[in-house]
Amino acid sequence: MMRDDVVMGRADQRELADERQSQPKEQTMQVDPYLHYDGNCEAAFKFYEKELGAKIEMMMRYADAPPDMPTTPESKNKIMHGRISIDGAVVMGSDSPPAHFHKPAGFALTLTVNDPAEAERRFNALCKGGAVNMPWAKTFFAKGFGMGVDQFGIPWMVIAPMEH
Repeated sequence: MMRDDVVMGRADQRELADERQSQPKEQTMQVDPYLHYDGNCEAAFKFYEKELGAKIEMMMRYADAPPDMPTTPESKNKIMHGRISIDGAVVMGSDSPPAHFHKPAGFALTLTVNDPAEAERRFNALCKGGAVNMPWAKTFFAKGFGMGVDQFGIPWMVIAPMEH
């Protein structure tokens, strides 16, 4: 004999599975970009603080490292590890030793701003002193979009998305 309160049909099982998937899950990991600068990490983070409202959470200098860690006198005041947050998103970075620095390529940080006028203002601020690769414009996929490189060599894309 089957009991109705124990046996579930396929539709009920799917409904229960959908309900479980829609429950918020505890975040167990996240991906954060780590940017390597050519000796100007501190200036870049301060620029992002001014232009994007970033919050500087940490700036550890090579001088703060344990005494047995090899470093050069020129790098003592450079950033060994830094961390900022931009509206809750984490970006980390450091000044690469000169022999290890490579110009950034193959990625871009993307800044999503709902208001197109504010997005354009931030795009222009990011590209000032850098380069514009794709001028700010309305597109078929966004209220506004632009691509550029900031004065520190970091590629950016700024988008004001279409409303959902």
